[in-house]
Amino acid sequence: MLRNRIYYQLCAATAVAFAIAAAVGAASAMATPKGEFAAFAQCPTSNLELSGCIASRTESGHFKIGKQEVPIKSTQTLQGGLINTEPGFKELVAALNGETLTKTPQNVPGGLAGLVNCEEIKGTGLLEDLLRATCKTVFENGLTGVNATAELAVPASSVILSLPNALSESGTALKLPIKVKLENPLLGSECYIGSNSNPIKLELTSGTSGSLKGSAGENSSKAEGEIQVVEHNSLVDGTFSAPGVTGCGGLLSALLDPIINNKIGLPATSGNAAVLNNTIELAGIEFVRESEL
Repeated sequence: MLRNRIYYQLCAATAVAFAIAAAVGAASAMATPKGEFAAFAQCPTSNLELSGCIASRTESGHFKIGKQEVPIKSTQTLQGGLINTEPGFKELVAALNGETLTKTPQNVPGGLAGLVNCEEIKGTGLLEDLLRATCKTVFENGLTGVNATAELAVPASSVILSLPNALSESGTALKLPIKVKLENPLLGSECYIGSNSNPIKLELTSGTSGSLKGSAGENSSKAEGEIQVVEHNSLVDGTFSAPGVTGCGGLLSALLDPIINNKIGLPATSGNAAVLNNTIELAGIEFVRESEL
């Protein structure tokens, strides 16, 4: 009996120990940056390699890809952790929620009516007539609104930031390889400009790129100096190339891709432009972790 009692007591003690460990682990997993550090809620603070966290909000600007310009009217955020690499450069670490670059749709002026012209299908044969009829059935039914959403085309570690370059208005401040999803019920779920294997390679600067001029913005701080803030920052790239669209319209892709490419003027090796107007917040990892306590 004594042996059984000791055995049960040991089991109970072990169960309590596991429960305490689980509770501590759960509390640690649920810890998030607080107060003014809440902007870094998606920073993976448990990563011991981190030197800091970033939350960069693009609040306005525009993209011009080929002949199509899309204004940025909805805020898109680049967020996650930072690891020091070579002097002056930092590598991004993926956000906790997986949205290192938030998937924020921007409205395409003109929608499908501006992208697709069924009369561009030339020829008088039966096949050409059928294709024109199919195109009109799909695109002349009122569902013409299109959104464009910039997405990362690479792992977060391929996004490189140089704060010294951003502040000095010289050199590349942000390397950002993206693809742009064109969203509309009729375009299907895989209509993209660029791809993971052939991305749009933005090399953004606060200096001059082509005919565009960026700006380092204005520096300040908050949280008693523990958070660096750069307001009215403008990063530009006027020299990138843009590949053509792929996957538009699902089974109609072979028909629609060339029409959209012709309409937009893709692929385009020149004449493209990106202007990102940002508010950037950065903090050392030790300060972010302290805010979680």
